Amino acid sequence: MDYFLKLDNIDLQTTFNCGQCFRWNESKTQNGVWTDGKTQLKQEKDGIMLLNIEKSNIPYWENYFAADTDYTALIKQFSQDSTLEAACDFAPGIRVLRQDPFETLISFIISQNNNIKRITGIINKICTNNTFPTPNELSKLNLSEFGLGYRARYVSDAAKKVNSGEINLDEIQKMDYNRAKQELLKILGVGSKVADCVLLFGFNKYESFPKDVWIKRVLAEYYPNGLPSCITGSEGIAQQFLFHYIRSK
Repeated sequence: MDYFLKLDNIDLQTTFNCGQCFRWNESKTQNGVWTDGKTQLKQEKDGIMLLNIEKSNIPYWENYFAADTDYTALIKQFSQDSTLEAACDFAPGIRVLRQDPFETLISFIISQNNNIKRITGIINKICTNNTFPTPNELSKLNLSEFGLGYRARYVSDAAKKVNSGEINLDEIQKMDYNRAKQELLKILGVGSKVADCVLLFGFNKYESFPKDVWIKRVLAEYYPNGLPSCITGSEGIAQQFLFHYIRSK
């Protein structure tokens, strides 16, 4: 069946290309259609059309696109700050996705000192039948085949620790932000920025505020005295608007 998911603000191209996910590709033959190899999504005026899905999968996609979050209200709230107002005006269709925690963890380990095109290529090679491997499957792969370089041992460590239960992703979901971050930092190669990305995009901890070179530039230029109070509790969502704005303008 096809299912229309009404969303107050969504632009698939901006959302999928703003550095938070790496497996969606735009169709070269069908305008406005995106696929991850299994599911097809079509951009519509007031939302997205989910093509040929099972009815039982609708709640998954509603959660994935954070359909319960009022982005119109968030943008109004953020726009109390002039810089964020400009960022939201620049790309009002950004939504922070709720992604699979393990895939997000591995993706952002791979993302270190890397570009989006190369990250996407590596992840597509790792996926089997367009499905991201489980921790057990990934821990058994010969990672030297995927062009990971020094990141291979980081990916291996993450897969083994999650597979063994040493790092319990379900428990991390229940933890507060600070405790959850400390857990992720136990994984080889996971530093503050990667941990914050994983917490934001994989665990929906919106107080997480990843700081890369672009965001550090934003902080230095626009917020030398600290972030505005209008983003409290939704810092990570505001970060995505700022990140895309400063990188693209």
